[in-house]
Amino acid sequence: MKNILIINAHQKYEGFAEGNLTKDYINKAKEFFTANGFSIKTTVVEGGYNPEEEIQKLLWADAILLQYPVYWMTLPWIAKKYIDEVFTPSQGQLYINDGRSRDDLSKKYGSGGLMGDKKYMLSLTYNCPASEFSNKEGFFEGLSLDEANFVVHKTFQFCGAEPFETYSVHDVYKGDLNLEEELARFEETLKRNFLK
Repeated sequence: MKNILIINAHQKYEGFAEGNLTKDYINKAKEFFTANGFSIKTTVVEGGYNPEEEIQKLLWADAILLQYPVYWMTLPWIAKKYIDEVFTPSQGQLYINDGRSRDDLSKKYGSGGLMGDKKYMLSLTYNCPASEFSNKEGFFEGLSLDEANFVVHKTFQFCGAEPFETYSVHDVYKGDLNLEEELARFEETLKRNFLK
């Protein structure tokens, strides 16, 4: 596994979400992958993209790192737009179809993916505290971090890709974020995921 696609799925909101934290994580990821001999391609969703070129990047990649801030419990709308505009026309490349067959009823919905040789990692920045996950009294009603990001995971699963361990940083607006410590924790997650 040596080809990595890093997708910067940040969406800027002037004076509120400038994208600097996302850039810090992407810079750390690039530093890590370069130091360990990986080939890297990048996409900055907000900068624009060509869907066919993105499909080719996804086909090239052994693994995808999707970095984004969680807005209103999910990915930014431009990231959803990217998925719609890139994944939808990739039929026959990233997925065959939805997996079902009139001739073989044992084939289940969501089993038509062609990305079975690929893995992906979500790296998320959150304003909510980590304590809200896997907590029946918390806002997410007992859901784990990955369960709360079910839709994004299912998108990749539909195409056959397997998840790596998810990374997340929390309370990013609280004012006491130790970025150096968090980037070190991020790097440890990258090591567990990519250097096994």
